[in-house]
Amino acid sequence: MGQEITDSHFEPEDFAAFEERLGRETLLLNRWLDEGRFESGPNVGGFELEAWLVDADIRPAGIVEPYLKRLDDPLAVPELATFNVELNGTPRQLQGAALTSMQTELSATWERCNSVAAELDARLAMIGILPTASTADFTLANMSPLHRYHALNEQVLIRRGGEPLRLQVEGRDKLLLEQSDVMLEAAATSFQIHLKVNVDEGVRFYNASKILSAPMVALSANSPYLFGADLWDETRIPLFEQAVAVGDSKLDRRVTFGVRYIEDSIAEYFQTNWRRYPVLLPRLMDEPEESLAHLRLQNGTIWRWNRPLIGFDAENRPHLRIEHRVVPAGPTIVDSIANAAFYFGAVATLSRQQVAPETLLTFEQAQDNFYTAAKHGLRAEVRWLDGKLVGIQELCSKQLMPLAREGLLSMGIDAEEVAHWLGIVQARVSSMQNGAAWQRAWVEKNGSDMQGLTETYLQRQASGIPVHEWVI
Repeated sequence: MGQEITDSHFEPEDFAAFEERLGRETLLLNRWLDEGRFESGPNVGGFELEAWLVDADIRPAGIVEPYLKRLDDPLAVPELATFNVELNGTPRQLQGAALTSMQTELSATWERCNSVAAELDARLAMIGILPTASTADFTLANMSPLHRYHALNEQVLIRRGGEPLRLQVEGRDKLLLEQSDVMLEAAATSFQIHLKVNVDEGVRFYNASKILSAPMVALSANSPYLFGADLWDETRIPLFEQAVAVGDSKLDRRVTFGVRYIEDSIAEYFQTNWRRYPVLLPRLMDEPEESLAHLRLQNGTIWRWNRPLIGFDAENRPHLRIEHRVVPAGPTIVDSIANAAFYFGAVATLSRQQVAPETLLTFEQAQDNFYTAAKHGLRAEVRWLDGKLVGIQELCSKQLMPLAREGLLSMGIDAEEVAHWLGIVQARVSSMQNGAAWQRAWVEKNGSDMQGLTETYLQRQASGIPVHEWVI
């Protein structure tokens, strides 16, 4: 979806031509995988951070065009709404002080971005769902002018036969509403973690990422409120899943946990993209088949919570990345990098265990764990590899923390780095205070003042202190 298109309207012949090219590229990818054409090397990590632009009243500020023009930074790009922006990090080999280097770069980018926002009487907010946002903010008037977003909206509605999208979430409160476009997607902002892996380990890393999705979404949860309703600890999960559904059944959703593990080859994932998911954006590109341009665009319109990505290096050799999408934005840069550290380390160890964890935990159990953890956060109980129920807090502290430590050290991350970044996650888990818990505690003490909550949150965020140390 990061690729711009030249028009937002398509004809039937566009879809037929795109599907034909998609099929050819999928078969080409299969051959490359069989022939061992993929780059191999050490693990490389990266991230994308989605943020809100807010005005003096801490309401969404639709100023992204003048903002990005004034900022003039290639690391900052537009998103679906005129009040969202995406900040990218430079990929780094996971060794030495790579994690602190990520933090240093992101902190500098964040400071520069906030300085430019201040020139427009605005600021940035790093939070999964902005508590002050209202349904009135999510209209086509606030959609980015980029053609790809208007085309996405048009195609989703066409496939729905003009029927509105329905959002239904039951948590501590209940929320039910209808939306005539896909703009509710803009209410959910993420910290997306990228990990480049060798293709011969791709299946194991992908499946392990799915298994880890439950503890990851629980320890990072930061989205309890939507339009004043107190819902899931990570309400972003059901919100995004329903915001771009091309129909009302689970099979019609473009945002899912998936339907099974991968069994033998990462090719299975892209075969499914080709054969199961209708094309939404049939942009025909005048590029060689070897660029896999249509395959990558199709993949960009299917937002599984864990998504394999194909990229190319400077010598045009293909490589494989896993995009871990379950983590929300915020509460701080320090918390975000700590989340990435925990994921990098835990997934590396889990995927390389002698007994594949996906043989011990069924896909259905991993899926149930994920939604249970999104609902209840660090208070959730999930079924783990030994078949027993365990609290997320105990699971993270006693079982996953040692795995994360082992994985980071095996990559070559400095021992001091490992202790520092995993120590932040451990303190958060021990205190049971992630972003969602802090927001709810603030409301319990001060009442349902979403503006007051958000202002206090942004003050704490600006301090740079990790969320487990935030006072109410």
